Amino acid sequence: MIDHLSIGVRDVARSKAFYDAVLAPLGYTCLSESDGSLGYGKDAVVLWVNHSTSPVPADPHSGLHICFVAPTRESVSQFHNAALAANGRDNGAPGLREDYGPSYYAAFVVDPDGYRIEAHCGKEA
Repeated sequence: MIDHLSIGVRDVARSKAFYDAVLAPLGYTCLSESDGSLGYGKDAVVLWVNHSTSPVPADPHSGLHICFVAPTRESVSQFHNAALAANGRDNGAPGLREDYGPSYYAAFVVDPDGYRIEAHCGKEA
């Protein structure tokens, strides 16, 4: 249904370090890079990270977050660890979220610009 999503960030180099680290365990890489723009995905770009002088202000009550599909539960944990090592903030440690579903394994972080990011694996253990 959605072809891609674009977010604005103040510091593209800082965001590149963060997203390179957190998306690698999920199998996503930077497929496109130019001045002020990064494109992440597997086979095609689905997340654009673009320089902005006025990105959307961080608001933990907005309900906005981005969820990435993770191939394994271990990759969810690796995503979370990488985010914390790359100046992200914890917003929910890796684990089952049974209120979301019996096999919903996820971790939640906040990126350096305040975007709430999730990795989710729906496979059984």
